[in-house]
Amino acid sequence: METNYQKFLSGEYCNRLDKEVFNMIVRNKRLLAEFNSTDILNSEARTALLHELFGRVGKHSRVDINFHCECGKHIFIGDKVIINMNCTFLDNNYITIGNNVLIAPNVQLYTATHPVSASERFVEDWDENSGELFFRTRALPITIGNDVWIGGGVIVLPGVTIGDNCVIGAGSVVTRSIPSNSLVVGNPCQVVKTI
Repeated sequence: METNYQKFLSGEYCNRLDKEVFNMIVRNKRLLAEFNSTDILNSEARTALLHELFGRVGKHSRVDINFHCECGKHIFIGDKVIINMNCTFLDNNYITIGNNVLIAPNVQLYTATHPVSASERFVEDWDENSGELFFRTRALPITIGNDVWIGGGVIVLPGVTIGDNCVIGAGSVVTRSIPSNSLVVGNPCQVVKTI
């Protein structure tokens, strides 16, 4: 039988916070607190903590200060990836980042989403003792290809794939997948040029 966690990773709506997921989030938040308070010049300790936090960390990859994520272990980054300061990765599902990727400050990657209809989003006749949450959530993976530059303040929504060799202009909101070799800007972002 599929656990609630497995259902969540397969993109189904759920409204239960399993103990397995809760413990994963608590562990991650503790590691994050340690990571964000470790001296920026102590690259050995910061790298070791990243390897504990993430599912994979490639060679020569770095995450700057004030980084936030939900589960940690759902994040897989390739070689030569720079994640600048104040980034938030809501990794309720997998976030996969290729090689040679530059992510500017204040970028937000969100895998979690809720139903648009309030009647579906909230649980009718919710019982606070049921162990269920009063709302429904699902999560869809985000994939970022190789040789990508994501500008400052970009928001990437659930289920998006950004192809290889793309540039996402600062402040863009990426609501749908982007083909390789694209320069995109805007809210919602649009392809303005093929690179």
